[in-house]
Amino acid sequence: MAKILVVDDDQGMREFLEIMLTRDGYKVTCAGDAGKAMSCCKKERFDLIITDLKMPKVDGLTFLKEVKEIAPETIVILITAYASGETAVRAMQEGVYDYIEKGFDVEDLKRIIREALEKKGVKKEDALFIKGREDAVCFGEMVGKSKGMLKVYSIIKKVATTPANILILGESGTGKELVAKAIHENSPRKNMPFVPINCGGVPENLLESEFFGYMKGSFTGAHSDKPGLFEVARGGTIFLDEIAELLPVLQVKLLRVVQEKTFRRIGGAEDIKVDVRIISATNQDLGKKVAEGTFREDLYYRLNVIPIHIPPLRERKDDIPLITTHFIAKYSREFGKEIGTISTYAMELLMDYPFPGNVRELENIIERSVAMETSNIILPENLILTRNNSREEIPAVNFDMPETGINLNEEVASYEKQLIEKALEKTRGSKTKAAELLHVSFDSLRHRLKKIDIDW
Repeated sequence: MAKILVVDDDQGMREFLEIMLTRDGYKVTCAGDAGKAMSCCKKERFDLIITDLKMPKVDGLTFLKEVKEIAPETIVILITAYASGETAVRAMQEGVYDYIEKGFDVEDLKRIIREALEKKGVKKEDALFIKGREDAVCFGEMVGKSKGMLKVYSIIKKVATTPANILILGESGTGKELVAKAIHENSPRKNMPFVPINCGGVPENLLESEFFGYMKGSFTGAHSDKPGLFEVARGGTIFLDEIAELLPVLQVKLLRVVQEKTFRRIGGAEDIKVDVRIISATNQDLGKKVAEGTFREDLYYRLNVIPIHIPPLRERKDDIPLITTHFIAKYSREFGKEIGTISTYAMELLMDYPFPGNVRELENIIERSVAMETSNIILPENLILTRNNSREEIPAVNFDMPETGINLNEEVASYEKQLIEKALEKTRGSKTKAAELLHVSFDSLRHRLKKIDIDW
């Protein structure tokens, strides 16, 4: 049952819409002004909002902007008695789904609502909420609600339905292929092939045949005709990862495919026409490679029609708890375990860690932790964190386990206190420098000092 919020200072209009929508099977909430509506939005997520334009104190457009900040996936329909072209343009720029005048035809409104909700549910173009976590947003296989990721989701929704070539930029492990998949799955090509190829992972002498295929007898071992990946992707999307690694000779041939949508197999005499969308990705500065002469400028501009930058995990730390929860659930199911959460201290360690390998590294850490954990909660000792890609693990504590056992919480607190005291001694009491030595934030160190009652 879709949830709809009706916002209008006209009680008669509110009651009319509530009755009409309830009869159509929707769950309806009403608010008489934008302030009450925002309170509703903070308590509950709505699939669709119908709001008046002219309201006391806060108008519909201002309310629309505020809604999009906390719930960018919510569809908004604007209703007004004061229509103007300028207002319509502003509304569309702010992300309104549709804009209709009062005195509307009821069936038209029903149709607009139905189409909007079908678009949201069937095409999955909007952010979806993870079951049981209303504050956690995912899009496709990506998880995160930080401003950086919401911007990525927004760009995907805007460009997915266009045929434009896209260049995805981001460090290794940020999820560039997931972005490419999300674009494909939200495009008109979604029922056609999605074909990924790593330009740096295929031997140089095989890359051309992988791209374009070959004819029987064109070289030793070519016992039959073989289509290349561009043919396999016909009608769909081809994802060229690590595009910066592409050899100059293949850059020329790729340029022809991009410009003319044609190519030839190795040993072939006929041009093959292909309709395929090209999405490329790199963790390098392609502009710099163009300046150095190692990447063709014309190809660069052809591929970089729409750039999408994925922020590294260290710049969106608010997403770490959400992603961690997602991977704990994923690998608990996969390994047949019932691990439901992560300890507070273990989460603090993750929040303080710089993640040079980004989301891929976090996934690896959680997969390993779930595999090793014997309780129903991930504890710090099962987190193996490295610094600067070196195997610099958390130091082990050497002691003999007594027959009577130990109090784990007390032992961990005692060891933590010793490490902090040694860091403070080494830095002569400088909390800032001690935090750097311990690889935690200053605020985290201050919190720990208070928690374990160290007066320094």
